Amino acid sequence: MSQFQLFDAVRLKALISLSEGEIAPIGTSGAIVEIFKDGEAYMVELFGEWVKEGEQGEFVPTTRSEPGAFMETIGVETVRPDQLQLIKPARETMGARGHLATIVEDLPEELVAEVRDFAEFLAQKQNIRQA
Repeated sequence: MSQFQLFDAVRLKALISLSEGEIAPIGTSGAIVEIFKDGEAYMVELFGEWVKEGEQGEFVPTTRSEPGAFMETIGVETVRPDQLQLIKPARETMGARGHLATIVEDLPEELVAEVRDFAEFLAQKQNIRQA
């Protein structure tokens, strides 16, 4: 079973070479965007500083609280599990519906049908309580 889940917030525990030749330092934050071979490796979107769009469409440094601010992506790289530290599980940042959608995405069709049937059962149960 995979140590990390899709969209978990992570931090680097090791230096990572970026495909453009730069180095992402220890402590760089990121998010799991793909899982390989049941967790043998992860595709991680790595983030740099807080930026916002400038007047000419360029990115300018800013603070987290500034309207329109976002963390610049510095790379999307394959990383081993021993090079990562969990910051926050996806279930805590995405909400239950978003997390459920990511789980269902990887299930085979017959299990998706079971999830659907159970969700319909819960909806019917909710409707009976409200009646």
